[in-house]
Amino acid sequence: MAIAPGDRLGILGGTFNPPHLAHLLAAQEAYDQLELDRVLLMPVATPPHKEAADDPGPEVRLELCRLAVAGDDRLAVSDLEVARGGASYTADTLRALHALHPGVDLTFIVGGDMASSLPTWREPAEVAALARLAVAERQGARRADILERLATVPGAAERAEFFDLPRIDLSSSLIRRRVAAGHPIRYLVPDPVTAYIAQHGLYRSPVGSPSPSA
Repeated sequence: MAIAPGDRLGILGGTFNPPHLAHLLAAQEAYDQLELDRVLLMPVATPPHKEAADDPGPEVRLELCRLAVAGDDRLAVSDLEVARGGASYTADTLRALHALHPGVDLTFIVGGDMASSLPTWREPAEVAALARLAVAERQGARRADILERLATVPGAAERAEFFDLPRIDLSSSLIRRRVAAGHPIRYLVPDPVTAYIAQHGLYRSPVGSPSPSA
């Protein structure tokens, strides 16, 4: 993945358990509307919520992301957080990306709810200093309210950029429930992801149920 100084690099973080078309749509719209040079999908090593029964592991989620973006030169996948392991903090990730790619212009892609919660993040002012904040606008999330919250973090409101994102009622948990219930997931995730999930028997246990003993 060639990244040059001065490139505008978007980062879309998440568990991606599994990645689906709404993730890719967010990456595409940020790329297009904010004139980014590339968008990185950044799977976390440890899911922020308790999903142990459903999580196939960080390496599998990383591979699912690679399959999801294969053939699209606008998108790529970073294993930075998976390789580092443990809990991930945005400020640490952004510092690591700056060290790996000096001179790059980072844009961190978030939804409106997550943007509003920035004041509660670890080192929020450092996050704002290290990256622009690309905020996906959806119905029900008012720009003025988001900017009011961001204004409590030095520099954050000035570094925020908004982009339109069509509302798609799709989540990774829905995908997992459909797989567990034996329902098709084609047209909800990229075809290579559908094939990998079927081939490796992922998400067959009902969501929240204990894994069968060996």
